[in-house]
Formats: sequence, C-alpha cells, structure tokens
Amino acid sequence: MQSYCTEYDNSRPHPSLDDLKKWLRKIRELGTMRIALVGGEPLIHPNIVELVRYCRELGFATSLTTNGFLLTRKLIAELEDAGLQVMQISVDRMTPSPITKKSFKTILPKLDYFRDSKISLHITGVICADTLPESRAVLETGLSRGIPTEVRLVHADPLRRFRVDRGPREELERFIDSMIERKRRGEKIHTSEAILNYQRSLLRGEHVEWTCVAGYKLFFVSAQGKFWICSMVHTDKHIMDVTLDDLYANYRKKSCQEGCGVYCAVSASLLVEKPIAVLGKEIVARAKRVPSIFHPSSSPRIDYAPPAGITNPDGTHEMNGRTNGGPSADDRVTLRKSV
Repeated sequence: MQSYCTEYDNSRPHPSLDDLKKWLRKIRELGTMRIALVGGEPLIHPNIVELVRYCRELGFATSLTTNGFLLTRKLIAELEDAGLQVMQISVDRMTPSPITKKSFKTILPKLDYFRDSKISLHITGVICADTLPESRAVLETGLSRGIPTEVRLVHADPLRRFRVDRGPREELERFIDSMIERKRRGEKIHTSEAILNYQRSLLRGEHVEWTCVAGYKLFFVSAQGKFWICSMVHTDKHIMDVTLDDLYANYRKKSCQEGCGVYCAVSASLLVEKPIAVLGKEIVARAKRVPSIFHPSSSPRIDYAPPAGITNPDGTHEMNGRTNGGPSADDRVTLRKSV
C-alpha cells in the first residue's frame, strides 16, 4: 500500500487462528500485558474479530493498526464488542499518490463511525518528500476533529537505506518544530515531546544517548511465528522457544540503534531510561487540554480518544515509568500479520 514500507511480505499466507491463539498464550506466559495487532493490514485476516476477543480473554490490553480501507460501521461495532481498546489509522496524504494510497480521501467519511464508539482512535502519518506537501493538511484534518494525530519521519531499512526520497531537511525540521510547539500548547499531537526531539536530532545528525529495550520491553512476532527484536531486526527463533532469559539478554545497547527510526522501540526505551523527563512533559502538555473555568473554549470539539496514560506511536499506553525487573504490565508485544 506504500512504497516506503519495509515491514510486510505479500508472499506469505495468513497464519491460522489456531496458531495465533497458541502464540498468544505463549506471549502471555512471558508476562506480556499489552498487544498491538499490525501488518500489513490486519483487517484482511478472516478471523480478526475473534482474534481481538481472544486477546482480551487472555487479559491483554489490545490495539490495532489499519489503513482504514476495510472499516465499516458493522466491523467497528464487532471489534468494539470483542473488546478492542485502541485503533490507529495510518494516513499519509489527503489524496493518494504513487508512493502511498493511504489518504484522507479514502477514510474521512469513516471517522464518523467512531463518534459513539468506545474505541480510542488516533491518526498517524509518515513524512517524506512525496507526503510533505500534504502533511500539514493531514495533521490539521485530524486535530480539527478532536482526534489525536501525528506525522512522523519516514525511517530507513536495516541497512539505513531509504526506499523513498526523505525530503528537504530544513522543511522537515520546521514541521517537527511546529509539532513540538503545538504539543507544548496542549494540542493533541499524538506522540511524546521526547520522540519529536529525537526525530529532530535524527534530521540534524545529532547523537542521542539511549539504551534499546527492543526484544525486552517490547518485541514483534511475525506471521510465521518468528520472534523479532523489532520490526527491522529479525531472528529465526520461534516465539514458542523464547524464554525470559532471551528477553533479558536484549536489554542492551545495539549496533543498529544509532539513527533508529523504529519509534515504538525508541519511545519505550526513552521512557524506561528517563521516565521523569518524558512523563513530566507529557503531563504538562495534557494538563493544558483541560478547559479553564475562566477561559472556556468557544468552539468545543468532539474528542474521540480521551487520554489514558502516555500513548506511544503504536497505540499502546504507558502508565508509569517502571525501569527495572522482568516483563511486567508495562511490557508489550506486536503481533505482525502478513498481507
């Protein structure tokens, strides 16, 4: 669906529901409390509603990332009934292009489906040379509807190669700076200021000191059941063979982390390493969203997604700054589905 994506494989069949349930039980046994269903496009799996329901039965906090093309009122109602808590819709442009088909033109009418839904909705886009001319409109369109929205830098593949033109650095940096300022004003920019600052450092080529928790505090499982450190770093080890010691061993600095664009991994890592700094700025930004009794808003908006903890770019929530010990309620896994 987009030329810049490095994280899916169209040649692979869907994993069976029985296999998925078996892997989910194993993931739960490892102490994981939150799971994100991603892709490819998870909504094309024929058992996606049942899968969400099973995740909730196991006690997972559950989110799902989609391009929104297949959303209907009926499907949203079924996902909500199954217990889905968070949905991220990926939107890169206002109109489709040769680079990406993920556009507001396709999903804008569907946003009304969430008006009475309990599913917490947010919108995320990707900035590159192709999307940059419409990225501000994407951000404005989401925010104007009261939906937490962000647009993030396109990231490179594991060899640090970009599949698309990244765009002019100065313009990209101005856009990131504008999101930082809007975040500080209390607008619903759907990422932490720590990640926005990190992206700005990437553009400037500045070193950022951090220790990667990918493979420890979060990990991915492929459509073949393989354990992935993150979406970019894969292993041949099957999830059924993973132990707690394997997870502990991944809490370390990694050779690939310099310039890393796997923002869910960076976000979790920064939160673990600097919980007070990350959470403090987020709390201040969110506090500014509370209407003042002295300065009531003249144009109230519907808020489809009331805040609950600190929301990461992948739609999962950080509720505290736990930094040591083994897998806990703050740990999560992303279950990747083929398309």
